[in-house]
Amino acid sequence: MKLLKNIVFAFLLLFGIAQFFGPEKNEGSLESVNAFLAETNPPENVKAILQESCFDCHSNSTRYPWYNNITPINYWLADHVKDGKKHLDFSNWEGNSVKRKDHKMEELIEMVEQKEMPLPSYTYTHSEAELSDAQIQAVIDWANQVRLGYALVPMPE
Repeated sequence: MKLLKNIVFAFLLLFGIAQFFGPEKNEGSLESVNAFLAETNPPENVKAILQESCFDCHSNSTRYPWYNNITPINYWLADHVKDGKKHLDFSNWEGNSVKRKDHKMEELIEMVEQKEMPLPSYTYTHSEAELSDAQIQAVIDWANQVRLGYALVPMPE
């Protein structure tokens, strides 16, 4: 019994100390997506969808929930955001070629259409980010329109 108490005490002590450490937060400004928004010109309803369902993990501006202050959850969330930005980063839109932008929009359509985005682990705690069929169609229609615009841009030889 004494061994169990020592183990529990050691665990609680380590857990308490761990709370003083955490990963770097992704707390930039939503202004970082202005170039993306200007170039792709989403209608207001799609802009609202992007802000509510996408930008937390796919831009330099994450709205963190209260439980992000708990280690090790904050490390899991930081890794989640890092992985999301690796796949699609709306804050780094200008740095991509037209071909890459078109490909990213194609992937966006695929992921939203197949209801793989936003992730269930995200919508579980952010129910407002879950997309209705009408919202999915609005995003797909807008993304297809953006892709059509990219198709009209002359490619370098």
